[in-house]
Amino acid sequence: MQNLTVVRLIDNQLAWYPPGAGIEPRLLDNPEALAAFTATLAAGNQQGCFAAPGADVRLLQLQVTPEEKQHISKALPFLLEEQVAEDIEQLHFAACPLGKDNFGVALCRHQLMAAWETQLSGLPPLPRWLPEPLLLPWRAGEWCIVLESRQAIVRTGECQGYTIEHALLPTLLAASVRDPEAPQSLVIYGSDQTADLALVPDELKGRVQWRRGNLCSALMLARDDHPLNLRQGEYAARLPLSRWWREWRLVAGVFALAIGMQLASTWAEYRTLAQENLALRTAVEARYREAVPDGALVDAERQLQRQVDVLSGSASGGGFVPLLEKAGAIIVERPGTAIVSINYTQRGDEMRLNILAEDFASVEQLRSGLAAAGLDAAMESSSAQGERVRARIRVGRS
Repeated sequence: MQNLTVVRLIDNQLAWYPPGAGIEPRLLDNPEALAAFTATLAAGNQQGCFAAPGADVRLLQLQVTPEEKQHISKALPFLLEEQVAEDIEQLHFAACPLGKDNFGVALCRHQLMAAWETQLSGLPPLPRWLPEPLLLPWRAGEWCIVLESRQAIVRTGECQGYTIEHALLPTLLAASVRDPEAPQSLVIYGSDQTADLALVPDELKGRVQWRRGNLCSALMLARDDHPLNLRQGEYAARLPLSRWWREWRLVAGVFALAIGMQLASTWAEYRTLAQENLALRTAVEARYREAVPDGALVDAERQLQRQVDVLSGSASGGGFVPLLEKAGAIIVERPGTAIVSINYTQRGDEMRLNILAEDFASVEQLRSGLAAAGLDAAMESSSAQGERVRARIRVGRS
C-alpha cells in the first residue's frame, strides 16, 4: 500500500502508518503528530484509510440472485437476519461486488460506527474505512496472519478474515485442517519464530512461511484497492461543508454584498425605466387620440401605423393620398370649383367629393377631367345652392 496512509486504534489510541512505514506506527497523541499526519495526507497522491478493528467487524462472502443484486443494500439485513444473533436494526451493513453474483459483506454495530466517527472527528477526513484484516496481503489458497502482543489479525479470503486473541488462534487453525478449503500456505508475521510456530498445529507447520515483522511490514506488500468500504449508506462520506464555509465565508460575504448591490442598482434602474416607459406610453396614447379621437385603443403605435399605411397606399399605388393627389391636380386647374368635404372608403379604395361649382357645366367638366386622368368618376347627385351648384362625385381607380 504505497499510496495509503492507515489510521487504526491501538489500545484505544489513534495511531497511523505512513506509506512505506518503518517498524512501528506513530501515535496521534499530540499536536505535532497530528500536524505531521495532516501534512502527509496533503502532500502528493496520498489517501487516508481508517482500519476498523477486526474484532468488531464480521466479514463474509455472500451469493445473491439477480433480483437480490438489484436491491442489495436494502436486501442485506433480511438475507443475513438468520445468521446474526443481534437485532439487525442495531447493525450496519456494507457490501462490495466480488464477481457476477458474489458480494463481500461487512457487519458491525451502529454504536461502534458512531464511536469511531467521534474518535476520528479531530483528524482530516478519511474517506475509506476498511476492516483491518483486509489490509493484509492475500493470494488464493493463502492465509496471512499478523501476530501482535495480545491479538492476531487473520486474512483468509478475498473478503474474509478476523481479529482474535492469541489463545484462540491454535483452535481456529486446528479447525481449518478439517475444512475442505484449508490453506495451502500460511504467511505469518511475528517477532519470535519459535513462539509463533508453537501456535500452529503440526498438520500446518509444513505450510508456514514465517517472516519477521508486524502490520507495517504486511502493509508494504498489500494492495490498496480493495472495494469494500464501511462508509456506506448513512455513514457515506459527505462534503466538508462546514470546513469550506470557514475557509470561504469572507469571500462569500464580499461576493454576496457585491451581488446585493448589483441587484439593488438593477432594481432602481428598472424602476426608473419603467416610469419613463409609462410616461412615454401615456404621451403616445395622447398624441394618438389627437389624430384618432374615436375607437378602441389597444396598441397606439401599431394602430396609427396601420392608419398611415391605409392613407399613404401600398406599393401598387392604392390608398387615400395617391388618389387625392391625382384628383386634386384636376380640381386645382378649375379656380371656380372648391371642395366642401371628402369621404374616403378604404374597402372600395374610393372617395366621395362634395364640391361647389359655378354651374352644372363646370361640374360636368370636372367629372370629365377626372375621367380623362384615368380615374373612375361618377356624379351621384347635384343641386342648386344659391347662384352656385353643389354636387357629389364618386372618384375611384379605373
